[in-house]
Amino acid sequence: MTEQRSYRIEHDSMGELKVPADALYGAQTQRAVNNFPISGITMPREFIRALGLIKQAAARSNEKLGLLDKQRSEAIQAAAKKVQAGELDAHFPIDVFQTGSGTSSNMNANEVIAHVASTEAVPVHPNDHVNMGQSSNDVVPTAIAIASVLMAKEKLLPALAHLEETIRAKADSVRDVVKTGRTHLMDAMPVTFGQELDAWAELIRRDRERIMDALKRSAHLPQGGTAVGTGINAHPQFAAEFVHALKDITGVEFTPMENKFEGISAQDNAVELSGQLKTLAVSLMKIANDLRWMNSGPLAGLGEIALPALQPGSSIMPGKVNPVIPEATAMVCAQVMGNDTTITVAGQSGNFQLNVMLPVIALNLLQSLEILANASRVLADSAIAGFRINESRVAQSVDKNPILVTALNPVIGYELGAKIAKLAYQQGRPILEVAREHTDLSEEQLKTLLSPLKLTRGGINQ
Repeated sequence: MTEQRSYRIEHDSMGELKVPADALYGAQTQRAVNNFPISGITMPREFIRALGLIKQAAARSNEKLGLLDKQRSEAIQAAAKKVQAGELDAHFPIDVFQTGSGTSSNMNANEVIAHVASTEAVPVHPNDHVNMGQSSNDVVPTAIAIASVLMAKEKLLPALAHLEETIRAKADSVRDVVKTGRTHLMDAMPVTFGQELDAWAELIRRDRERIMDALKRSAHLPQGGTAVGTGINAHPQFAAEFVHALKDITGVEFTPMENKFEGISAQDNAVELSGQLKTLAVSLMKIANDLRWMNSGPLAGLGEIALPALQPGSSIMPGKVNPVIPEATAMVCAQVMGNDTTITVAGQSGNFQLNVMLPVIALNLLQSLEILANASRVLADSAIAGFRINESRVAQSVDKNPILVTALNPVIGYELGAKIAKLAYQQGRPILEVAREHTDLSEEQLKTLLSPLKLTRGGINQ
């Protein structure tokens, strides 16, 4: 038997509407729920948190500017804190694929906060009080900026610092273990594991710098521009008071956008930040694929390292163990690259005074920040920190690497070097043995010239 749900009647400027009796939202949210039964994906948690931060900072600012009474301001701020904390997430049901301005989600926040803040003696109106001095057109771009900056600072940047530190610690522990370098996936001159991992760490360091640079611009907020950027219905000092209140609440240095028309009509800051996240995804994909190649085998592949065994790798092949963490990381990278494409397309939809793909920018940008942060920590802790080098196999491949003959070029010339390399490869013999037979160099000289560890230090080996 189907359970009957009880409803109440709410109204807005378009008339009356049935709303679930236990819902904290009102008619405008319900209209959006009815209008957009598209994906079942609701706005991200961090975006809702940002809406709560905006409403708290706005109420505090409007009270200070003498536009909102203290009682209503405090009630709005208390309700907004509950939104920030996630206590009211069940009352934010609107699909991501909604009106392009995100008006429905802004009104969702206004209605929920007004409902929670209202008392019989002091009613709080969603538009007149919670949305005072604001428009969806500046609230939603501001929420995207706040959410992305906070996620980057609180989650992604610490995760990248941890990943870089883990890679550098691993590099130090394998600093002088020599392996065969590879270009075009083919044998090349030797490198050390330390050198190889140092390159990974440097990639992550530079990615952190790029992201931090982009965040300087993401922290400029269009709040106070209201409907089109002119600031209609907002106090002239609202934008300055707003960022001051926001800094006090979050501890992060946000600033008002100098030209609020820019921040409302375009989303270039979000596009830029997404581009830097894509660059990070490219770096992580390279690291993940290097780990997969190095771990391949263990018998028929390179077999240079053994990643930690985390789970059975096959439902049919007993004993098989797969590089699951690098694989998961690579999939995260693919998702982020796709998200960046979506954000790029959405960023082009700034028609005149408003971008009309804001919700999908929020979804993809915040998802990229979240999954990159999580994948970076998992890659550090469950793959890089614990992999083991198969030193005997690595040493054997270095000894038989014909490309070592490159070190003899200054002494015997390229032509003879090429001949020796081909013979060593054809005969499957160490390059030192073949070189001894085809040059006048002594075994002692050859050992010095062909020392793999010395060759990793560059220059002319003498």
